[in-house]
Amino acid sequence: MPTLPSPAQPATITIAPLEVRSTSLAEQAYDRLRTLILDRKISGGSPLQEGRLAEELGISRTPMREALVRLAGEGLLVRRDARSYAVRALGTKEYFDCMRAREVIEGEAIALAVPRISNEELDALEAEVRALNEGEHDETAHWHFDDKLHLFLAGASGNVVFPRLVEELRVNARLFRLHSPLHRQRENHDEHGRILEALRSRDADRAREAMRAHLRSLQEDVRRAILD
Repeated sequence: MPTLPSPAQPATITIAPLEVRSTSLAEQAYDRLRTLILDRKISGGSPLQEGRLAEELGISRTPMREALVRLAGEGLLVRRDARSYAVRALGTKEYFDCMRAREVIEGEAIALAVPRISNEELDALEAEVRALNEGEHDETAHWHFDDKLHLFLAGASGNVVFPRLVEELRVNARLFRLHSPLHRQRENHDEHGRILEALRSRDADRAREAMRAHLRSLQEDVRRAILD
């Protein structure tokens, strides 16, 4: 099982102060921290101290506390004590349970999406896949496209519940990967290409199988990493 860093010291991160916007400071703090967690800028298991974060963001503790409580409610953080949290560590069983749920939901979502996605939308997605493959991009850029693709397909299904479920399951999977050294950009590129080819063929069964094969491939990589 992937190991967690020692939680003895608070997370060492540099956060620029928040800007004054129409949205609330609590909302801005929530957005900033959520992005940092999912972009792996904060190590899994690292303590996050309310007072220190508030100071770095240039806000009072009240909106900072609201943001932390919200993130904890969404399962991204767990409380350590009265004034600090930590990025939640997802266990191996929960990771595989989430991925099996994704196979069912995303397989059905993409099958429903096949007749609903335009050729122009497919053209745009294929162009992004090519751009990621041809240029120099960090792991975060690949993650953001992966997020965009999977959530787009869930929304294109026409089922109003699927996008919320897929996002929640993806966040859980991301938390597990926060503690894992796995990198599979080339594999993701090839598998995304096969998904888009299946969509282009307008074959719902082929699209469903391409999506499930992609998700199973992710799981096999994790199994190999655990065994190694």
